[in-house]
Amino acid sequence: MTHQQTAHTAPVEAWDAIAARYDEHVAPGEADLAAAGLRLAKLRPGETFLDVAAGTGGLSLPAARLGAKTLATDWSPEMIERFTARVAAEGLDAEGRVMDCHELDLPDDSYDVTGSQFGVMLVADQPRALREMVRVTKPGGRVLLIAYGDPAEFEALHFFVSAVQAVVPEFEGPSEDEPLLEFQVADPDVLRRRLIDAGLTAVTVDTSHQERVAVRTGQQLWDWTLSGNPIPGTLVADLTDRQRDDITRVLDGMVRERSDGNGPAVLTAPLNIGVGTKPGA
Repeated sequence: MTHQQTAHTAPVEAWDAIAARYDEHVAPGEADLAAAGLRLAKLRPGETFLDVAAGTGGLSLPAARLGAKTLATDWSPEMIERFTARVAAEGLDAEGRVMDCHELDLPDDSYDVTGSQFGVMLVADQPRALREMVRVTKPGGRVLLIAYGDPAEFEALHFFVSAVQAVVPEFEGPSEDEPLLEFQVADPDVLRRRLIDAGLTAVTVDTSHQERVAVRTGQQLWDWTLSGNPIPGTLVADLTDRQRDDITRVLDGMVRERSDGNGPAVLTAPLNIGVGTKPGA
């Protein structure tokens, strides 16, 4: 099987197609996670920062706001276009470039900190992408990867699957035999080993943070789930409009029950935040 076949589970067009929805429904909630990761990576104003598989800038925009000279890369032109528009609107010292995370078109030893939030987490050849992240990082620089932890504790996913099964009982959800790629480093020890194997030292994996998704309606939860990456959309691609409407109503009830009708429902998911240092400084 060729690199082109294994590099991604969804074509670039699928990522382009969700870029607008990702920017609207997902990216705004990522700022706190990004801040936690950048603190752990000890990013300082004036340093150079590279965001790999950046999407619309959930990690790179906060880095630029901290005063880092930032480059965001993603293989989706639509994602980069939205990042670039946000940079221009805020007047940040950052740029975006279309680039495949498996073959970064960048020199060796270029960046003080290289990071990825919910991006390299998803790619099929993650070891290759991590080696590329290490290659372009300066000796003594840091590499940061933010990814989901234990899927059993991913509340939004369980809400979504339960609601679909309430309407379509035969719906099986994600296969347990082939876990979704977004959980490939859900085990902190696996993440630690992958970072070490990529060439990093002094590797730490922080498990104390959670993603918190605040929703007030079933529609908001549906939109958030289908906007994060193309995988959930493929799971429900065959549903009819009536089934989708019914699922949204089920989600409405679940959201109301969680919130007790008072404010938004907050659904959490565990995170693994891995940081390592490139040797040789």
